[in-house]
Amino acid sequence: MTENTATQSTAPLGAAPGKLSDSRPPTMNADERTTLLAFLDYLREAVIAKVDGLGDEDARRPGVASGTSLLWLVRHLTVVEHNWFEWAYGGLGEQGPVDSEAAVPADLTVAAAVAAYRDAIARANAVAQAAPDLDRPGARSLRPDAAEGPSLRWVLVHMIEETGRHAGHADIIREQLDGAVGR
Repeated sequence: MTENTATQSTAPLGAAPGKLSDSRPPTMNADERTTLLAFLDYLREAVIAKVDGLGDEDARRPGVASGTSLLWLVRHLTVVEHNWFEWAYGGLGEQGPVDSEAAVPADLTVAAAVAAYRDAIARANAVAQAAPDLDRPGARSLRPDAAEGPSLRWVLVHMIEETGRHAGHADIIREQLDGAVGR
């Protein structure tokens, strides 16, 4: 069994690979809502870990041909958290910008992006905890062809898929930036 040690990589591009913290998914015997939220929180923290220790310039550097950067991923997930949990499911506030409108502002820092993401996560978790059950349809859907809003269960599973997908993107982009690996 290997020891789970974490070292922060702040090495410049092309430096020897580093290791970020290597956490594992939660293990538990809990009710469905608690389990789904625990897995989603695990993935959210995996995304945040990928920008930890990076400067603003590196975090906004595109890591793939599409132009996706770590800072863009954090901002995108912040908007998605709001749109699905608060706006669509909870019927609260205004819809956030869609991807084509969600360019990373030139003055956005890693610290500000992570703070906004953590705030969106806290609000999303509050909506999820306040729902009477996992089956009740939400106020509306982000999908224009939907007859009604999705259930909280659907939103949670979708956000696990969405966040997990982007956590994988973040893994690759971070490794390309400075060689840092880990979950």
